[in-house]
Amino acid sequence: MTDIDLLPREHEEDLRASVRRLFEAESSAEFVAGLYDDPTADTSKLDRAWAQELGLAALLVPEELGGAGASASEAAVVSEEIGRAVAPVRFLSSAVLATTLAVHLKAQSLLAGLTAGERFAAIAFPATAARIDSGIEIAVEGGSATVSGTVPGVIDGVGADDYLVVAGEGVDTVVVRVSAEHVQAEPFLGFDQSRQLADLSFTHAPAEVLGHGLDAAAAVRAAEILGRTVLAAEQAGLAQRAFDLTLEYVKGRRQFGRTIGSFQAVKHRLADLWLEVSQAGAAAIFAARTAAASEAGEELPDEAELCSLVAGSYASTAAVHAAEEAVQLHGGNGMTWEYPLHLYLKRAKADEQILGHSRRQRQQLAPLIDLPTA
Repeated sequence: MTDIDLLPREHEEDLRASVRRLFEAESSAEFVAGLYDDPTADTSKLDRAWAQELGLAALLVPEELGGAGASASEAAVVSEEIGRAVAPVRFLSSAVLATTLAVHLKAQSLLAGLTAGERFAAIAFPATAARIDSGIEIAVEGGSATVSGTVPGVIDGVGADDYLVVAGEGVDTVVVRVSAEHVQAEPFLGFDQSRQLADLSFTHAPAEVLGHGLDAAAAVRAAEILGRTVLAAEQAGLAQRAFDLTLEYVKGRRQFGRTIGSFQAVKHRLADLWLEVSQAGAAAIFAARTAAASEAGEELPDEAELCSLVAGSYASTAAVHAAEEAVQLHGGNGMTWEYPLHLYLKRAKADEQILGHSRRQRQQLAPLIDLPTA
């Protein structure tokens, strides 16, 4: 295994600063909270800003395909800032999951629009599933296909321009592309309205075959690994922000003539939480840099998968705990709409379910490190 350096890199910190400035200007807590009053609110301006103005839609696309040629490390930095701001953006669904799948399948016609940030794609699979698999029927005839069935609870299912549908596994894996005009997307009220879910229905929808067989299976696996890795970074960023807000609050809030942060019980809870949040951040960075090394051929995909499962399962739990502690330690204020803590708790609880609950991820991890599951 290659040596992994966890120290910040200058270009990553420059990227972080740019993304943070964007979200501070365009995705305030008030803006995000407004999505709960009006789930149909238009967030396309924000998506254009990160995708086109900052060029982040091209982040994971190799230079030879017209992209920025960045790695999972840079994507993790962006995702941390998304978690910090609980920003309602299509980065995970389009710029990470769908783009990774398209890159590995060399789907250049699809990549052209995604790289430019002019089109957004979503993969049709249930958000809570541990594997990317639509579970519906794809009838293939040569280079074309038809898709029929309903996929429940798809991340960013409404508003995508293209939908990628995966069916089967191993040599039977098929990946196709369906244009939005052939898909019926029905959004529903979820726990986290800053990352909407929708049920997708396909009725003999015409589709373009992007890949099949073992090459398609390898592309799907790559998307799963990178998706978990980038999501872990988002959860780590969310946990860190929840901790920072809480630390700031207990330093200023006074009770019984003294700041509540001076009480021993509060100090102990914050010390334990700081350790947990710091470990989540370290696990997320390690997973991202291992994934980057794997993409560069310096590390085996098995190692990247192992690290993604460790980071995903740990950061998921840490983010929920940090958000819950933030609400508790803010006292009565933590339960009010005026404080942004409910946004962090909702995003943390929703993220906990994406690409498999932490319990499911630990079950996937066990055989990779020779642990019995029975």
